[in-house]
Amino acid sequence: MISDEDKERVRQAIDIVQLVGETVELRQRGREFWGCCPFHHEKTPSFKVDPATGLWHCFGACSEGGDVFKYVMKRENLSFPDSIRYLADRAGIELAEDRSASRGPRKNRLIEELTLADDYYHTMLMRGRGEGPTAARAYLAGRGFGSDVCRRWHLGYAPGRGSLVAHLRERGYSPKEMIAANLAVERSGRLADWFYDRAMFPIHDEQGRTIAFGGRILRPANNAPKYLNTRDTTVFNKGRHLFAYDRAKEAMAATGTAIVCEGYTDVIAMHEAGFTNAVAALGTAFRIDHIRLMERQRVSRIICMFDGDEAGQRAAERAVQFLDKTSASMACVVLPDGRDPMEFLSSHDASAMQKQLDRAVPLMDFVFSKRLASYDLSAPGRRVKALDEMAQLLAPLKHSVLLDEYATQLADALGMDAAETKRVIREKPVKASEPGAPRRREAASAPSAAAAPPASGDEDDYVPMPDDYVPAEAYGDGNVAPVAAIPAGGGSFSVSRMLSGDERMQVAVEHELLSMLAAMPDEVRSYADRLADVMWVDSRHEGMAWAMLATPEGTSPADVVAAATAVEPDAPQILSSGRVVSSMGMDTHEKVAFLVDSVELYSCKRRVREIKSRLRQAGDAGGENAEALFEQATSLQKRINALTKKLSSVVEQ
Repeated sequence: MISDEDKERVRQAIDIVQLVGETVELRQRGREFWGCCPFHHEKTPSFKVDPATGLWHCFGACSEGGDVFKYVMKRENLSFPDSIRYLADRAGIELAEDRSASRGPRKNRLIEELTLADDYYHTMLMRGRGEGPTAARAYLAGRGFGSDVCRRWHLGYAPGRGSLVAHLRERGYSPKEMIAANLAVERSGRLADWFYDRAMFPIHDEQGRTIAFGGRILRPANNAPKYLNTRDTTVFNKGRHLFAYDRAKEAMAATGTAIVCEGYTDVIAMHEAGFTNAVAALGTAFRIDHIRLMERQRVSRIICMFDGDEAGQRAAERAVQFLDKTSASMACVVLPDGRDPMEFLSSHDASAMQKQLDRAVPLMDFVFSKRLASYDLSAPGRRVKALDEMAQLLAPLKHSVLLDEYATQLADALGMDAAETKRVIREKPVKASEPGAPRRREAASAPSAAAAPPASGDEDDYVPMPDDYVPAEAYGDGNVAPVAAIPAGGGSFSVSRMLSGDERMQVAVEHELLSMLAAMPDEVRSYADRLADVMWVDSRHEGMAWAMLATPEGTSPADVVAAATAVEPDAPQILSSGRVVSSMGMDTHEKVAFLVDSVELYSCKRRVREIKSRLRQAGDAGGENAEALFEQATSLQKRINALTKKLSSVVEQ
């Protein structure tokens, strides 16, 4: 479990403007930065980043907002804990969980060790003498990878015979650290290199750091695999990493397309030809985690370049199970004569490869055509057998909305009844799911969050507020942000018919006031006594306000946000949504006074309504208590009139 201390260390280490600026063109306006929202298409910048508070918010269609963790969760499609781990890796911070869970060398230490190994292998390839390095250079040159390509991709040669072990030992690495990085293995009581006489392909994480290797054998050997990969370690998991993802992710984001190849040399050849959005799985079948990794770059299309052999067909069929688990369309390309991308590009230029990519067919169409072509469908019994085998292939999609389409397609191909075909598919058991595949969850129905405007005459008139200072939600147009807590009741509800017009207005003003308090805490502190008398609509807002006001004078906005987050996990999203801070037309003191007056106004009006309700319930038996309530209501009404007059004069200016 990640501690609060580690979370805070990571938050303070990240420059949110730099983080967002990696994918969003930001322009400074006063103390804030603005750009087009990366989470939906827009032409007019509505995306705000405040470096002082460390918060961001979109005032456009998606209305998302929060802190650095929420931004990474959205951008990279990560869970909250994984967003902390992602940013910790970026900042070079080792989390306490890494030290306790691994019970071995520190993560950063392993990456440093792997980087040294990478440099060693590369030096052996480029400068090594003897039969081994010469064979490695000849192998790579035979695939069109000259010295320039080898340098760009930092390719290498592993001589084995304990040479890497000796090299790392000289630099202070222990046997335990070498084994933990899977650079060495203990054999007969002695430490030996894991990779021996192989051409080496370094594998990087998405930040470009060396975390593993793939090694291609140069000379046949008994019981030796053609390719040998690093085993899973503290820093590497073959089911969650992709070869060249660090190089391909920007092109994926720019084109919206990812190309998945089957081998290291295929990916390198594709990149060298200009197809820089190509990646490959790492010694394992294509998995759902690989798709999730590509989805972080908002890809809308995944093109699988499977080999034309039986293994490629099986890979395509395994990928079918992911069709309903991604919003990206999945297509397939098989190159002419069963060639792989490297072989094709050795005799064709990039334009010829582009033509092949343009001819990519939907993955399911490819699987159907290949599988059905292998059946003899001339007799009914053979068609039944084909249906049985194809149903097993489609069984992972039995609960998918795609089933109707694919079942009909299969029924038409086999000349069978569509309903019967669908029944057979649904009755087929699904084979054991791959590791890491998400479990299906039923979506819970939720009430509409749209807020209905109050019936005419039900609410008192309210003071109009200028668009520059109050969000549009406050005008009762039905697009009201949700309030996620009920005072003293737990649970959650949306700002709908449950809230009156005054309550909806007050919620909007509370958001603005809290955002101002986060950005400029010392400007709001003088109003603490008045805020103590406010009847808050959202109990979370009250807790956040007092947590922020309790910080010492001079506390930075980022630390004030942290104080609010300590009492309310949703604080970053709430505090990021304010517009008043960046609005023009008033100075800071005027803005604060305007918001405090507004929140007090709506609080007073709600108190008056509450008193009226109590008086109606008391009836003629109210006695002295009723008289006290009446006096209180009269006093509140005077305050309402004064605040209304004051705020109206501000709006008219």
